[in-house]
Amino acid sequence: MLRSGRQEAIAVHVQPILVTGVGGGVGGVGRTVLDRLHAKGVPVRALVHHDDERTSDLRAMAGVDVVVGDLTRGADVVEALAGCRRAYFGMSVSASYLEAATTVAAAAREDDSLDLLVSISQMTVSQMSLTSDTESHQQRLHWLGEHVLNWSGVPVVHVRPTVFMENPLFARVAVASILQDGTIRLPFGSARTSPIAAADVAEVIARLLLDPAPSSGRVYELTGARSRDMAAIAAEFSTALGRTVTYVNVPYEEWLEHDLKKLDLPPHVFEHIATMARLHAEGRYDRATNDVTELLGRPPLGFDSLIRNIPALQS
Repeated sequence: MLRSGRQEAIAVHVQPILVTGVGGGVGGVGRTVLDRLHAKGVPVRALVHHDDERTSDLRAMAGVDVVVGDLTRGADVVEALAGCRRAYFGMSVSASYLEAATTVAAAAREDDSLDLLVSISQMTVSQMSLTSDTESHQQRLHWLGEHVLNWSGVPVVHVRPTVFMENPLFARVAVASILQDGTIRLPFGSARTSPIAAADVAEVIARLLLDPAPSSGRVYELTGARSRDMAAIAAEFSTALGRTVTYVNVPYEEWLEHDLKKLDLPPHVFEHIATMARLHAEGRYDRATNDVTELLGRPPLGFDSLIRNIPALQS
């Protein structure tokens, strides 16, 4: 049973918890995990890819040990894991994801001192098989990465969130059209979806890392409170903003050309986001679970939490 408050900090091992992906990514899950652990007085080691102003902020935090390294470099991962009994593995959308996951698995297996590794992938993995071929390259890398971590024998727990509210589909594309003409332009048709706030995902991960008696081998599927169509989500935006927002279903190819390409995303990321939009229309994101509520003891956050963090929508 998961504990809360100071019990968690007391129960967990005194060795630092390694947190990767602290430098950024959609929703900043890694940094939020670090902040949650730090707030409970738990020593944290942060593995960052770049030594910049964000690193300076981390170094100023008491109880945070900063290591600069690359998740695809064995020596860097070995250094980061040294002395840690628990770790969180997360990485932004990247063509190097499988290499990083394999490196982490090999380093953790070689060290043999971890009693828990929490890894984040995505809900789509729950619907995939070796022979499925409609997913993005990134989703395939996550599927393979989970298998590699399982095969390593490292005690791992997988967290599979559905689409983040902070995903460019909502936080950039939808917000841009809301600001332009009060519409949400997406090619989802009448399909339903259950986006989740990155803050909820980070809180779940922090809880798991602090659990005094974790159960390895578990898979947690994280969704928003309910699955609904985009007309219902537009109504949520309307209520939160105090003005009318409507959903416009845009033909997929037109949306790619006139909406998604404007974001000037790297090719690997573009293909991933484009595939997520297509899978939405196919009903692949029509999922709802109780895992967030059961783990956190409260309902998942709604889109009002995203809106509060986007200043442009407040005017």
